[in-house]
Amino acid sequence: MEAYLDNAATTKVSEGVCEIMQQTLLTDFGNPSSLHKKGMEAERYVRNAREIIAKSLKAEPKEIVFTSGGTESNNMALIGAALAMQRQGKHIITTQFEHASVHNPLIFLENMGFEVDFTPVDEMGHVVTEKLLAMMREDTILVSVMYVNNEVGAVQDIAEISARVKAKKPSVLFHVDGIQAYGKYIICPKREGIDLLSVSGHKIHGPKGSGFLYIRDKVRVLPIIYGGGQQKGMRSGTENVPAIAGLGKAVEEIYSEHEKKRQHLYELKEHLIAEVSKLEGVTVNAVPGDVRQCAPHIVSVSFEGVRSEVLLHALEERGVYVSSGSACSSNHPGISSSLQAIGLPNKLLDSTLRFSFSVYTQMQEVDYAVAQLAELLPMLRRFVRK
Repeated sequence: MEAYLDNAATTKVSEGVCEIMQQTLLTDFGNPSSLHKKGMEAERYVRNAREIIAKSLKAEPKEIVFTSGGTESNNMALIGAALAMQRQGKHIITTQFEHASVHNPLIFLENMGFEVDFTPVDEMGHVVTEKLLAMMREDTILVSVMYVNNEVGAVQDIAEISARVKAKKPSVLFHVDGIQAYGKYIICPKREGIDLLSVSGHKIHGPKGSGFLYIRDKVRVLPIIYGGGQQKGMRSGTENVPAIAGLGKAVEEIYSEHEKKRQHLYELKEHLIAEVSKLEGVTVNAVPGDVRQCAPHIVSVSFEGVRSEVLLHALEERGVYVSSGSACSSNHPGISSSLQAIGLPNKLLDSTLRFSFSVYTQMQEVDYAVAQLAELLPMLRRFVRK
């Protein structure tokens, strides 16, 4: 048996997504900028996907810019907004809890003369709003806060944080990395005070290499890719029609019977937490009393006395696939900044795995994974003691 429990890293593409992508690859393969029939057919897929996504956000189609994924969306939002607003100031605030695709563009901006402050989170992974507000200055132009943390599943009260930031300085742009939240929550940028929202397609059963950036109407962002002027000059280059069409289909599917899908994820999460907590030397991280106050699809678990990489590969040999942190950081191994930010004890920092689910995950996969853990942990701990 296999148990794929690494859906925060990537999800399998749905059959509906495969079908529409195949149609655009083999039949409706025109360039959407071409003026003939083939071009208009391709452009129709792009337009339809944009409308589907806009509807999911209660936004306007013109506010959606297609990208190659979450990393590009975050780069476009942060670098593009900072460059557009630099005459008003060069101060940016984010959290100690962000994904590398937010953190590293901000380091790039620091090297260009911008100042970046990193606000702390508490042991549950929640932004300490008072500390964030205390960091704001006259020259603050941009605040970036992750909606759902990709390692522990902590959820921020985005509407409240944004409201308080904008009450203190209305001109500040509020960016949200929504990559782990979109598809799990109904996000309404205008209601929640979001100016810029980054989303990736392969987290919601769309293709890799797909994503979008929501840019609220009238918000100025400078392009970071220049060329033929596609997407009104915001992101030049021939549109990746198969990826865009697949993304649109994935959005349509994930928000169909949405609450039912969320309930399934929470049932999986609650069951895993209940079962894994019965094992010796196990700590479930950043979960409040009510499990449903955090993201439905991510569980961070520490296994005292066992290195995460050793346990990960031992599980892999038995067909259980999990993660030791963010997949995007796997090429640069080290101690997780997210786990450090929530104050996880040093002895557990290198003993933590992430389990993550999708709408296709079955309860027997969770049971199988727990059964393997129950067998492996005593053996691995004996080996370490030797």
